[in-house]
Amino acid sequence: MRDWEKSYRDGETPWDKGDAAPPLLELIERHGIALWGKGPVLVPGCGFGHDVRALAEAGVSVIGLDIAETAVEKARLIPSATAEVYEVGDFLSPSWREGRRFSGIWEHTCFCAIDPALRETYAQAAADLLGPGGVFAGVFYLTPHEPGEDGAGPPFAVSTEEIDALFSPWFERTDGWVPEAAYPGREGREWIGVFRKLPQDRVAGPA
Repeated sequence: MRDWEKSYRDGETPWDKGDAAPPLLELIERHGIALWGKGPVLVPGCGFGHDVRALAEAGVSVIGLDIAETAVEKARLIPSATAEVYEVGDFLSPSWREGRRFSGIWEHTCFCAIDPALRETYAQAAADLLGPGGVFAGVFYLTPHEPGEDGAGPPFAVSTEEIDALFSPWFERTDGWVPEAAYPGREGREWIGVFRKLPQDRVAGPA
């Protein structure tokens, strides 16, 4: 797997587009910030924090998390008029999650970057961090590779059926669509899913 700290330290970050994900802005326009509850909202794999700042500027209490210390250091250096917070940590680590609770999670580029064998762990992590009624929303890269390209990843492709199956033990999907807004080259290749954490008596997976 990729050494994320080395990639950020060496400036090898082709996934960074220099601005917030257009589908996030479309999601905010469609659902408003009330979707996220009182906060805080977690952004795992936040990189340089573009999505974190967009949420903060919209009025959301937000924490950006990344496993790469250099990414977090650089995110903190980018000027912002809001009070977003950045942390170094591993979203998939039970020790990082212990005692933490969020009203929402925004996913963008973290899920598609991890080994697909860890996707169930990812879904469990999201469930651990959200209470009943908490919202997990994300934009997922369905077809990250052109025909003939090496699809070994990362990023790794995923289907909407797999996403639904992964999150269904803890969440119900309340919305899903192909965003009209996208980075150049990603038009029609992404999908936004919005999931709400089930009440405890309806959770099928381990709480």
